Amino acid sequence: MKHWNEECAVVGVYGVENASWLTYYSLFAMQHRGQEASGMSVFDGEKIHTHKAQGLVSEVFDENSLQTLKGNIAIGHNRYATAGKQSSSDAQPLYARCSLGEIAVVHNGNLTNAKALREKLTSEGSIFQSFLDTEVILHLIAKSQKESFEECIKECLKIIKGAYCLIFVLKDKMIVARDCYGLRPLSLAKISTESGEGYIVASESCSFDLLGAEYIRDIGAGEMLVFENGKMTSMQIFTPRDFKCVFEYIYFARPDSQVFGKNVYAIRKEMGRELARECKISADVVIPVPDSGVPSALGYALESNIPFEMGIIRNHYVGRTFIESEQSIRELKVKLKLNPIKEIIEGKRVVVIDDSVVRGTTSRQIVKILRNAGAKEVHLLISSPPTISPCYYGVDTPNRQELICSTHSLEEVRAYVGADSLYFLSLEGLARSVGGGGYCQACFDGRYIKDCFGESEE
Repeated sequence: MKHWNEECAVVGVYGVENASWLTYYSLFAMQHRGQEASGMSVFDGEKIHTHKAQGLVSEVFDENSLQTLKGNIAIGHNRYATAGKQSSSDAQPLYARCSLGEIAVVHNGNLTNAKALREKLTSEGSIFQSFLDTEVILHLIAKSQKESFEECIKECLKIIKGAYCLIFVLKDKMIVARDCYGLRPLSLAKISTESGEGYIVASESCSFDLLGAEYIRDIGAGEMLVFENGKMTSMQIFTPRDFKCVFEYIYFARPDSQVFGKNVYAIRKEMGRELARECKISADVVIPVPDSGVPSALGYALESNIPFEMGIIRNHYVGRTFIESEQSIRELKVKLKLNPIKEIIEGKRVVVIDDSVVRGTTSRQIVKILRNAGAKEVHLLISSPPTISPCYYGVDTPNRQELICSTHSLEEVRAYVGADSLYFLSLEGLARSVGGGGYCQACFDGRYIKDCFGESEE
């Protein structure tokens, strides 16, 4: 893994006409979770039709393509390359025909045993068309001797390990499954249209808001839902173990989303308050690194009684700074992306709040930008603990050697970024901010799930 990117976004729409348009708007709302490729599969009453390509949602789909995707069941996907390579063949959904009929699937997460399963399946004669671990799932389903897709999928879930939110479209039905830990977010809502009522499942609730869908609940860890004949049936496949990804709150999710049953904006704001309680700085102004640092900076300013200002303006038309391989290009793109307001910063003691530090390159450039704008002091505060370990559950992170906080002391990191002081939110402060335990924080403490696989209750 070379980069730190968001996970993917998945959506499924069941039981309403023009499901493809609702899926399109949902994917558009969750564009932040994947910007490399987008795709959709729709069941039209007879066949499954799939359209996918590299690019943003608005680039992959247009009115003509959506007109060809008619039906009342649709699944969609936005992709970041957490596994596989950047090519159209690795875009999702993945489609297959097997003895039971047609099937298409979208997946958010990473399978920790995908490599071993792929090698075993290949040795048994399976032929893979992509580099995605998701394709392993289709092969396992196709090889199953069970008599229904539901049973084939349940058998597959008992073999795969890791993080997954899966949505399948089949003939006349949609099936949804979530891993036993609930690592990746997945929510359920009811949607009403002129043609009737149906259901929508999506990675983030911000997609529900756009469509006017009524949020019902999070899909449970280890739960499988079957949508058929206008009804939804729930079954608990695994004992839930409650180990959700805490980084959703820190960075990945949109602040207006409900993730794991809680509002992201409120939690980020509380992280800032915790920072202020843990680290008191004498300063003139608090500024965020936009956009994910804004709620935490506001929380810090309110708790510390230091004025809050938007001292850095973000250019939203510049890509992610950390996806460039060349260091010089990465540093230039930071300057293109973030521009200081000199009148707010000059001669001031500045507290700047960011959500995390990865390699330290961006933090170093931000400190330099503020000093060039005339800051008297620059105090860098981070609204999460030091990132010391990579993620293997669906987030594309650098390896341990590239994570500056894993290989350097706090003082060494401070000296490298050039700040007058550097402070990270403690693990205890993070726990207080999110309301207790039950979260995976392996990127902060290196404690991975030893067996990311639950026992069936059946």
